[in-house]
Amino acid sequence: MKSFFLLALLLFTVRIGFAQQSATITYEVKYHGKKVPGSSLRLFIDGQKAHLQRVADPNAKEQYYLDYAAGRTLQILMLQNNAHVTQQKAFNDYEQPELLPDTTTILGYTCKKAKVIIRSNTVEVWYTNALKLKGTPSIGVTPGLGLVLKTIRNGEQEVVATQISLNKVKPADLAWPTAANMGPIVDAATYTQQLIESRYKTITVFNQEQISFNYDKPNPAADQKNATYHYAGGTVILKKITLPAYSPGTQLFAELSQYSNGDAYDRTGSVFMIPVDRQQSFLNGLQQGVKALPVYHNKYQGVVATDSYLPTLELLRFFTPFGVGQFNKASNIKGYNWADSAVFRQEITELQPRLQGDVWIGVFIGNYDKGGHKVSLRLKYYPGDGSEKSSITQPFVLPLFNTTNLMEMAGQEYGTMFDHDSLTVTANIPAGIKNLQLRYITTGHGGWGGGDEFNQKLNEIFVDGQRIYHFIPWRTDCGTYRLLNPSSGNFGNGLSSSDLSRSNWCPGSLTPPIYIPLPDLKPGLHTFKVAIPLGQREGTAFSAWNVSGCVMGVKD
Repeated sequence: MKSFFLLALLLFTVRIGFAQQSATITYEVKYHGKKVPGSSLRLFIDGQKAHLQRVADPNAKEQYYLDYAAGRTLQILMLQNNAHVTQQKAFNDYEQPELLPDTTTILGYTCKKAKVIIRSNTVEVWYTNALKLKGTPSIGVTPGLGLVLKTIRNGEQEVVATQISLNKVKPADLAWPTAANMGPIVDAATYTQQLIESRYKTITVFNQEQISFNYDKPNPAADQKNATYHYAGGTVILKKITLPAYSPGTQLFAELSQYSNGDAYDRTGSVFMIPVDRQQSFLNGLQQGVKALPVYHNKYQGVVATDSYLPTLELLRFFTPFGVGQFNKASNIKGYNWADSAVFRQEITELQPRLQGDVWIGVFIGNYDKGGHKVSLRLKYYPGDGSEKSSITQPFVLPLFNTTNLMEMAGQEYGTMFDHDSLTVTANIPAGIKNLQLRYITTGHGGWGGGDEFNQKLNEIFVDGQRIYHFIPWRTDCGTYRLLNPSSGNFGNGLSSSDLSRSNWCPGSLTPPIYIPLPDLKPGLHTFKVAIPLGQREGTAFSAWNVSGCVMGVKD
């Protein structure tokens, strides 16, 4: 009998010890005292191993582990190609806490208090040593302190344990990683980069493509997908690609990187798509020559919409800086750390209706240099949170005009029609479109003292004869981009050419669109007009304006 009681006592002790080495803790997150929906956490602990995951997304791409035997945390990320990378960090590399004398009771366990400062955030930590367990609901907050049951960040966000189960943790829940599913261990910078990039989809349109004059390599056969074509003497590159279907809530960004491959000057640049849903398109002009384009006012090719033609839809307007990259070493100035390239990044979500399925996308940089420029273009799709899926509206985009002479080096006329007239286009607005607005991009050119580049000019927008908007497009922030302009000329007063204010553009900058509401526009035909007082010629020098516009709205 005595032996029986000793055996029973031993088994009970083993069970207690075993239970305290294995547990599942559930946490909820509150902000200003209110529970944050879908934010609950679960911490699985088995001996010296712990696995932290979100209850709502147990199969998330990123998983968190605490390895108490090795004194380290593990963050394991599944990439879009189903490969994995891992970041490990020693407990001692995290911010160390200050231990405080306060105590409290959470779920029946006495807890001690600590405080830690993480990136200027004050985090109060309540932890217990009453269980032979260690763990934390945030692997970056005191991972080696004890079993953390509550944290409070800046007095606002609270993570608190709501349940502790001392049952044996299933191997599937612990899901302890093996070498096979950890992938390579990378440094923190690489891991963070890959973590961010895993959250969105990137489509590379062009990669290190040359845009230069007299590009002499033959084009691929016509109408191929994913093949790069060079037109207008090599100053336009074009590719037909397949893009995802429009998805409500998704945000779309265009990102273009550019550096000089020989051209020292600031140049007009444009990223555009070619609508091909009417009888004629700008593609005809590129493939057959500028004479294949419809002519406006007997002179200007392919600039306005007609019943059988839509002009190019401009995604973004950019301006190359003076010689960034190629001329950095040649312009050695103490304290001037030149950028290696210019990066232009802009949201173009509103244009997604025209950017789905098979699409022709191009980049233009006007230049007469044999080396020209190198560019890379990427489209980045950032998913929404899912709440937008109930929307029944569909966006509407109708290109109206684009006077930027993308085929400048193939004879397309400059936008000088404002000298003797305005730019006028008539278009039909279908029924069922609401929240209409005009997306308008404008920049003035003529680079001498009397040219429109350096003189303020009023832009007026009319619809059906009524002026609906007017403003003076002018940029005074060009000095911001000085370190992108190594070959910019320097003046005797200390200014550089790239510093000078201009008609809505700067060397090395984007020119973002403006959005003009059209609340009174009804279905049917409407005439849009742009009026600008163009500067007069001086000898061979002349001014021109590059303006593009499209009507946008949503369909019921």
